[in-house]
Amino acid sequence: MVTAHDNELLTGTGPGTPMGEVLRRYWIPALISWELAESDGPPVRVKLLGEELVAFRDTNGRIGLLDEFCAHRRASLWLGRNEECGLRCVYHGWKYDVEGNCVDQMNEPKQFKEKVHLGAYPTVELGGIIWAYMGSPELQPPLPRFDWTQAPETHRHVTKVIQECNWLQGVEGGIDTSHAQILHRNFTDSIGPTSSGPRGGAPDVELDETDYGYRYAGIYPRGEEGTFIRAYHYVMPWTQIRPGGRDVRVPSGELNSRIAGHMWVPIDDGNSMVWNWQYSISGEPLSGEEREERALGNGPESVDQSTFRSFANLTNNWRIDREAQRNKSFTGIAGVNVQDRAVQESMGPIVDRSREFLGPADMAIVTVRKMLIEAIRTVQDGGAPLGTGDSYYTVRAVQDVIPNGVDWRGPLLPLMHGADAP
Repeated sequence: MVTAHDNELLTGTGPGTPMGEVLRRYWIPALISWELAESDGPPVRVKLLGEELVAFRDTNGRIGLLDEFCAHRRASLWLGRNEECGLRCVYHGWKYDVEGNCVDQMNEPKQFKEKVHLGAYPTVELGGIIWAYMGSPELQPPLPRFDWTQAPETHRHVTKVIQECNWLQGVEGGIDTSHAQILHRNFTDSIGPTSSGPRGGAPDVELDETDYGYRYAGIYPRGEEGTFIRAYHYVMPWTQIRPGGRDVRVPSGELNSRIAGHMWVPIDDGNSMVWNWQYSISGEPLSGEEREERALGNGPESVDQSTFRSFANLTNNWRIDREAQRNKSFTGIAGVNVQDRAVQESMGPIVDRSREFLGPADMAIVTVRKMLIEAIRTVQDGGAPLGTGDSYYTVRAVQDVIPNGVDWRGPLLPLMHGADAP
């Protein structure tokens, strides 16, 4: 159980809040690269950690991420004209470069542009994502070179979708391994020996803390078949890395050829952006079907690609089908990640954790909360929180059936780090 005070600490992410100061120590996914595909193209609104921003790609291809509102009369720069290496406000013609410097004032006969500066955040493009750093410049961490960001474009895929609740509800749902065979149960599935799907019985959870967060495993006994292990990573503050797909094998027979994961990034305290990514570590690129993400509910059939809102959402009860709930699936909701969003949004914008009743299966959730509270203390004391180094660069997730009685770390831990990763 979390106290009301700690719940407020964990969920408040705006400027000046304790958790907001922690989250600003990391590179933050802000945009998919295709949202700013064109130099001098239309600007895009971005809201991160409660801050209203505007992004644009200038004539030279550089990306600016600025305070949304013009320093003059506070008109939105989303209306702005992207021209000649700057974004010009349409109200009085004040123009800003990617660093937030005012470079022209059309309405002023005696310009004082050198005195005007908008807040601006540094950005970097990696893995098809535009990342932003919103913390103190002198504390900027190494670039977010996750293993998947280094994969060829044909071997990786990224989507995003808005979730109408606090970011931590998403994180806690994602790292919770024991819910998968209940929430995502499909009565018509054919389950193979190495499937991550429901086989009955609750898993044991084992967890090893690391300097980037932790690695953990769901351990599922399967009788004489052996023990099914599904091993993950949690990378501070909002990233989960998991085995991708169900029984995905390439022609060579390799089971763990796909790795996937999520990042739950606060838009504000009541809304978050869920980033979904998958990549191939074999010589085989992702298929068109994998990129469509139909089974997950993240692709264009499920999410409006102009607003990133799910078509199945709180306003239409996530399109729950009670007949399907009786005969087809545990929830009657189509799409694995739609099911996740439904239960997490159903808790309300910010769940009251002081009223929970947790058990041993919630070890991963309890540990995340402990780490985040500790990160607040570390930052307040002038230190660096976990996950601001580069030790997560090589981590990978894995699943397999191992002999009964064998510690999963022996056969699987070597596979949980990519030898070729930078």
